[in-house]
Amino acid sequence: MPVPTVTFQTSGKSIEVEKESNLLRTSIRYEGSVPYKCGGGLCGTCKVRIVEGQDNLSRIMKKEVARLGQEKLDEGYRLACQTFISGDVTIAWGEEDLARLNKIAQRRINAAQ
Repeated sequence: MPVPTVTFQTSGKSIEVEKESNLLRTSIRYEGSVPYKCGGGLCGTCKVRIVEGQDNLSRIMKKEVARLGQEKLDEGYRLACQTFISGDVTIAWGEEDLARLNKIAQRRINAAQ
């Protein structure tokens, strides 16, 4: 039976994990760098985008629907703290924040000119 691999695309790490490992706990244990505050599905800071391997994850939990909304779930986002792994998966995070911060920075640059 192959061992599942989690690839943390944003931090550039790949880790072999036990089946049914929690995505956030794996990130914490092996320094995958997924951001988080609470670890209990309340704050939403551990939102990650599933790049590959959506079928190798546990079913979507009620907390994820409440925190992320159906649109984000449809776009492939999950809460790492609520997600368990059954096979290879690649995740990324922070791109939305980066785009938002870039827009803010650009507005500040334009305002200063």
